[in-house]
Amino acid sequence: MSLILASTSSYRRDLLARLGVPFECHTSGIDENKFKADGMGPIELARTLATEKAMNAITAHPLATIIGCDQLVDIDGRILGKPGSFDAAVEQLSLLAGRSHRLVTAICVWHNGGVLTHIDLTTLVMRPLAADAISRYLMHDQPFNCSGSYRLESRGITLFERIESDDNTAIIGLPLIATTTLLKRCGYEIP
Repeated sequence: MSLILASTSSYRRDLLARLGVPFECHTSGIDENKFKADGMGPIELARTLATEKAMNAITAHPLATIIGCDQLVDIDGRILGKPGSFDAAVEQLSLLAGRSHRLVTAICVWHNGGVLTHIDLTTLVMRPLAADAISRYLMHDQPFNCSGSYRLESRGITLFERIESDDNTAIIGLPLIATTTLLKRCGYEIP
């Protein structure tokens, strides 16, 4: 069985490689902003984006099992995506500082015409942060392509007081416990 990860994220690629199943990467190629403008809630949006990313790869890989993923930050119903710039990252971290928020990680597995999905919710409590601490952190990690403007697998972990998660790999972008379960349902032998 051919397995495709509909993502070019190095973080997701490294996570999926831990399962020991050969796979290829395929760019998702969807316009995420089109879906964000539809006014969906955080869970619905993450699930929709993960599904669209998987479906987009079907044309190029019609016989493969395809994994689509998406992750976003939800603070009081407001969705934070990738900041894209230093100033936007300062704004996001200033909003999150001293508060609790959710990290919504969605996966979609397309296999033999069927779709399996999973949502992983992680609650994170960020420390209060002064403006100079935010700047120092951003200068080091430069997490401008990360939802919420932090990289937990690097110095971003220092920004937090507490993290509550059923699967710590979801924080990095691909919940391996759920991914393993879904792939096993599709016939993959893991381990």
